[in-house]
Amino acid sequence: MTQTWPRHDMSFLAGRRLRRSRRAGWSRAMVRETELLPRDLIWPLFVIAGQNEKTQIKTMPGVERLSVDLMVEAARAARDAGIPALAIFPNTPDHLRSEDATEAYNPDNLMCRALSAIKAAVPEIGLIADVALDEYSSDGQDGLVRDGEILNDETVDVMVRSALVQARAGADIIAPSDMMDGRVAAIRAALDGEGFEHVQIMSYAAKYASCFYGPFREAVGSGSRLKGDKRTYQMDYANSDEALREIEQDIAEGADSVMIKPGLPYLDIVRRAADAFNAPIYAYQVSGEYAMIEMAGAAGAIDRDAAVLESLWAFKRAGANGVLTYFALEMARKLAG
Repeated sequence: MTQTWPRHDMSFLAGRRLRRSRRAGWSRAMVRETELLPRDLIWPLFVIAGQNEKTQIKTMPGVERLSVDLMVEAARAARDAGIPALAIFPNTPDHLRSEDATEAYNPDNLMCRALSAIKAAVPEIGLIADVALDEYSSDGQDGLVRDGEILNDETVDVMVRSALVQARAGADIIAPSDMMDGRVAAIRAALDGEGFEHVQIMSYAAKYASCFYGPFREAVGSGSRLKGDKRTYQMDYANSDEALREIEQDIAEGADSVMIKPGLPYLDIVRRAADAFNAPIYAYQVSGEYAMIEMAGAAGAIDRDAAVLESLWAFKRAGANGVLTYFALEMARKLAG
């Protein structure tokens, strides 16, 4: 004999059946709270010396370092896909790296050559120039070092000089990623003083001392030469109130937008920043996050394409205005298509 169970009284749900709006695709589209579009994506690119040169990054499957001429081709592809801006990072040749990072303000350095070439060929796309010394230093640190101490003000002086040559080369946005105190105010004053009032600053205001940067350091050639760690200037990942103080200070010093880095492990910071500040908030889906998705997908542990899309939507849901991601070109084409 089949046992039957009394049905619970569900009458109280008569006006509150939330699944009704999820029954059909057209209905889900009507009530969707956030959107993800090609214009929300910024594509980070790594530039190397040479002509028609590309090199693989073993810890970032599918990502390549490109010579300047190939960077121009990439910029055209990004423009055509609806991506609004590129973030440029140089892999400076070993013989040009030094303890005092003077190559950072060489007007003919790799970064400046890439900025100039892209701006001349693809003027419609925005160019974001990273400002930090790890791409030029012989010790892999973001700041100048003396007796094991990271020098704040001396580092800022070098970064100001670096920002100016980048602005002259065609950078639309200067992006200091070093976490030195006072660098936004110093760069803003220098840019304005040289007639670059139109050049924006996107400050890496909340950049955490994270293990997720490993593949990036390989990509720019700083990882193997890094001496010590970066905990005296990058943020402690136990803290969130401190991030808001950093963001508040950088906005007060003249930042037009702010960056939170890494991304997915710090969505709580993205949400808090979006709630607290009336300023554009960006998140960086960093190299380690990219590598995890790619390698887990290759191993069959997850649906790679679905994970990419879900991760990007998480940034928008958390309140980010845009995302720096190595998936940018692929996803912009899919979203547009």
